[in-house]
Amino acid sequence: MSVAPPSQQQRPARHVAPGAAIALAYQVVLRQLTSRSLIIGLSLLALVAPISGFALGSADASLDDSVNLIASVGLGLVLPVVSLVFAGAAIGDLRDDKTLVYLWLRPMDRWPLVVGAALAAGTLAAPITIVPIVAAAVLTGAGNGIVAGTLLATVVGLVAYVGVFTVFGVWLRRFIVWGLAYILIWEGFIAQAGPGVAQLALRKYTRSILVDRTGADLDLADFGIVAAVVVPLLVAVVALVVASWRLANQDID
Repeated sequence: MSVAPPSQQQRPARHVAPGAAIALAYQVVLRQLTSRSLIIGLSLLALVAPISGFALGSADASLDDSVNLIASVGLGLVLPVVSLVFAGAAIGDLRDDKTLVYLWLRPMDRWPLVVGAALAAGTLAAPITIVPIVAAAVLTGAGNGIVAGTLLATVVGLVAYVGVFTVFGVWLRRFIVWGLAYILIWEGFIAQAGPGVAQLALRKYTRSILVDRTGADLDLADFGIVAAVVVPLLVAVVALVVASWRLANQDID
């Protein structure tokens, strides 16, 4: 019986290094999420923030009113909704259109796929959220404190929301519905019922950053600056760990 030479024998596929796997997932997801209509639509939503900031600045509103505008429109609406759309779709859309199989069958760990997908979602969400929300803070004319606080709160919130909504995309088929329920119902209403429940709302942490940087009077914003920054970042890390575990333990069609 003849034996094929080593060059013709089938060799096991070489394991993809984590760095290469992250880069591959990043490229695939970034390409998948880069839709002109989606980016234009979300950018139009984000324009609500600077337009509102300009209107408030023209009316010579108080610092408290300006901070409340940034907290409610920028950090409470634009930031979580844009993060939800991109982060949820990062894995969710790949799974639904069967593209995830292309990555799933490669010899690589699952956590780099999640990290790469989250980085791609953050790359697209960052300019659509940070630029208009910070511009809104500038246009209110309420001073440098609100601008610096808005920038820090938006960046921290973006990292946290992308992490959490990546889990939604991995775990839930209808991630948009569940994500909007979290944003509008949990953070919008239930979290205002008491301090204990509010600790589970990311909005409270971003609002606390604003209050710390500006000294404004704002409800649901009583965390110190260290907790307001560190806790959301830890939430993002834990969320990506959970998403990685879930992806490694689920079947992909």
